[in-house]
This record gives sequence, structure tokens and C-alpha cells, in this order.
Amino acid sequence: MVYRTDSAEQTEALGQKLGATLTPGSVVAFRGGLGMGKTAFTRGLARGLGCMGRVTSPTFTIVNEYRGKIPLFHFDMYRLSSSDALFDIGWEDYLDRGGVCAVEWSENVADAMPAGTVYVTIERSAEGENARVITVTGGKSL
Repeated sequence: MVYRTDSAEQTEALGQKLGATLTPGSVVAFRGGLGMGKTAFTRGLARGLGCMGRVTSPTFTIVNEYRGKIPLFHFDMYRLSSSDALFDIGWEDYLDRGGVCAVEWSENVADAMPAGTVYVTIERSAEGENARVITVTGGKSL
């Protein structure tokens, strides 16, 4: 499904809708350039999962964990060169912990994404600075 948002708040709201549909063990793989709204979408995803607290990009820590009704494990693969590094930090353990894994820059570790992954592609729309076209594939519609 393809969606359009005009602000970070609308992008977060869309993420919240997706979060409310996810179950433990789900993986959400983000695609999109710098500043496209992946972290904003993840803030909404966290709300939809019942996670409280401030959601920030895990660029320097690789993964941030948020507690909630369903825990959220928020990964940033920007600095990883291959999926080998992802497995070195315990990727399989995170998949088995009963939470949702949200993976920014998933294209850097594409071969590690499991079957059933929900892909969220965020691109700038020609309709304005804050306008985004968000494509969700993998069986989820909002």
C-alpha cells in the first residue's frame, strides 16, 4: 500500500497504525535516504506497540531497546557494511526475544531479513519539503 504524509506528525501517526497491527517477532525493514523520516515513523511504531519513552536514532549504539506491551528493538544499520556484523551483535537473539525489530538502513543487511518482513520505503514527494510517499509491503495494510 502507498500512503502520503505531509509532516513528521503524520508520518508518526502512520507508524502508530502499523505498530498496532504487529505481533511479537515481527520485523519492519526501512528503506530511504537520510532525513526521510525513518526515526519519526519508528516513534509512531513504538506508540502503537505501547512503548513509552523517547525514541531516538540508534546511529552510534546500533540498537536501542524500548519496553512496552510489546518491546521494540530499534536498529540502525547505517554504519554496518554487511549482515555478518549484525549477526555478531546477536541479531538472532533479538528475533527470538518476543519483540518487534525495526531496522533502519535494512538494505545494508538485506540478506538477514527473515521471511515475513514488513518493508517500509520512505521517499520525498515532489509536493513539498515535508511531503513523503511511504510504501508498506509484506502483507500489512493500515
